Amino acid sequence: MATPFPPFSPPARWRGWVLLGGLAATLAGASAHAQRFDLDALTQLAQTRANEPYRANSDKLPPALADITYDQLRDIRFKTDRSVWRAERLPFEAQFFHLGLYQTEPVRIHEITPNGTVRHLPYSRDDFDYGRNTFNPKPWGDLGHAGFRLHYPLNNTAYKDELIVFQGASYFRALGASQQYGLSARGLAIDTVGGKGEEFPRFTEFWIQRPAKDATEVTVLALLESPRTTGAYRFVVRPGQQTTTTVDARVFLRKGASPVNTLGIAPLTSMFLSGENQPMAGDFRPEVHDSDGLMMATGQGEWLWRPLQRPESPVVSSFAMTDPRGFGLMQRDRSFASYEDVEAHYERRPSAWIKPLGRWGAGRVELVQLPTPDETHDNIVAYWVPDKLPAVGQPLELSYELAWQGDAQQRPPSAWVTQTRRGYGYTQLSPAEQKVQPQYVIDFAGPALDALPSDAKVSAVVTADANGRLIETLAYPNHATRSWRVTLRVQRVDPAKPVELRAFLQHKNDTVSETWTHLLLPE
Repeated sequence: MATPFPPFSPPARWRGWVLLGGLAATLAGASAHAQRFDLDALTQLAQTRANEPYRANSDKLPPALADITYDQLRDIRFKTDRSVWRAERLPFEAQFFHLGLYQTEPVRIHEITPNGTVRHLPYSRDDFDYGRNTFNPKPWGDLGHAGFRLHYPLNNTAYKDELIVFQGASYFRALGASQQYGLSARGLAIDTVGGKGEEFPRFTEFWIQRPAKDATEVTVLALLESPRTTGAYRFVVRPGQQTTTTVDARVFLRKGASPVNTLGIAPLTSMFLSGENQPMAGDFRPEVHDSDGLMMATGQGEWLWRPLQRPESPVVSSFAMTDPRGFGLMQRDRSFASYEDVEAHYERRPSAWIKPLGRWGAGRVELVQLPTPDETHDNIVAYWVPDKLPAVGQPLELSYELAWQGDAQQRPPSAWVTQTRRGYGYTQLSPAEQKVQPQYVIDFAGPALDALPSDAKVSAVVTADANGRLIETLAYPNHATRSWRVTLRVQRVDPAKPVELRAFLQHKNDTVSETWTHLLLPE
C-alpha cells in the first residue's frame, strides 16, 4: 500500500467528502436532544435526511487548492503543537487533514463536551504549516477539513502515535502496537458488485467526544450520506496491542431513491499482489500483500479459510450463512523473510477481524477480488450482505467489534492453514500435463494436531465441485515445521470454467482443522 488513496474502483484509494448541513442543521434536526448530542440524536438526524432528496455538496475549493499538485499537498502539514487537547494533557489528541488534490469535499468536525453539548472545531489556517507553498489562505474562512486522525501513546509513554484515521468517503483504518498501516475499513459499501456501478457513501460530519484525563478509549460519532442511504455511526476506539473499534451502525435507505442491490456491511478493503500461491515473476520479494486470506466463522461453528488471489478479471465469491460468528481479512504470515521489503514491512500489516455483536440473521460474506498492476491499488474487498434490506425509513441496526490484530490474532480453535502453495517439485508429468492437472500443497498447524499421538492416522477430506476431478490426495506429517501437509491434484472438466475446492483434516471421526476453500480459476 504505497499510496493513501483509491481502493479499486474508482482508481484513487481515498475518496473525498460531501458536506450536507452543519451544526445548526444537526441540532435543528435533533431538537429533542439539543442539550445533549448522542447516537440517538444522530439517528434522528439520519432518519430525517433519509426522507429528503439527496443534496450534493455545493462547496467549491479555492482555485489555489483546486489546482494543487501532490508535492504541494504533501508540503502542507498540521502543526503538532496545535493538536486538539494537547494543552489539557489528555491521553488522546486530534489532528486534521487539509483539503486539496484528491480530497476536494469538506467534512465538518465537532467536539462533544463532557456535559454532552457540541463545540464546532473550525478550519484555521494557523493550524497548518504551508511549507514552500505561496498561496494565501487568509480569505478562505472556515474551509472545513479533509478528515482527521487521533493520536495515543500506543507504543511508549513518551510519544503519541497515530492511532486511527478517518479520511475519504467512509474509509477508516487503525493500528495496534508495533503495527504499520495496511488494509482499511469502511462504514458501508453499496453495489460493489451486482448493480449499475459502485456508490461510495461518505461520512460528512463527525463529533469526537472529549476524553477524560484517565481515558483508555475515545468515542467518535459520524453521519453517513449517499444518494441512496444515510446512517448514524458510533465508533468506540480502544488502543492496545490489539486495538479494537466497536461500531454501532443504524443505516437507512433513502426515500424515493433507486433500489440497492448489494448492501455491504462492515466492509474491508485490502491489497493482494503476490503470495505463496501466486508468485510474481521478476519481483525480488517473495510475497507482496496487505492480507493473505479471508477467514470466516459460520454460525454453525465451521471455520473457513480462503487464500487470496490476484485474478486476471474480477472474481466474486459468496459464502452463505446465518448469524456469523466472525469474518476478516487476515495477514497470517508475520515473517519478514516472506516479504524481504525493508520499506513496506508487510509483516507488520494488521489483520482485521470482525465479530458481530448480537445476531445478524441470514446473509452472506462476499469476497471481491480484482486485477491490479501493482501494490499501489487495493484490489480486495470483503463485507457482509444481509438477506433482507430494511424498509424505507426504518433502520438496519447492527453492531460489531473490529479488532486490528498483529502477531496475536484470531485463529480457529483446532488447527489452521499456515501456507498454500501451487506447483510441482520433481515430477515425470510434462509441462502440458502440469498445467491441466495443477497441484496444491497446503500446510496445517494448531493445538488439535499438536495433541495427536505421533502415530496418529490423519486423513485429508478433499472435495471438488462438478467441474473438478480429483486425481490425487495425500495427508502426511511435515516434521520440519511440526505441521501436517496435504497435497492434492485436480483436473478441470471444462478448462474455461473455475473449480471450487475444499479440504480439511480428519482424525478418526473428528474434524481437526479449519476448512481450506479455494477457487481454481480458468486458464
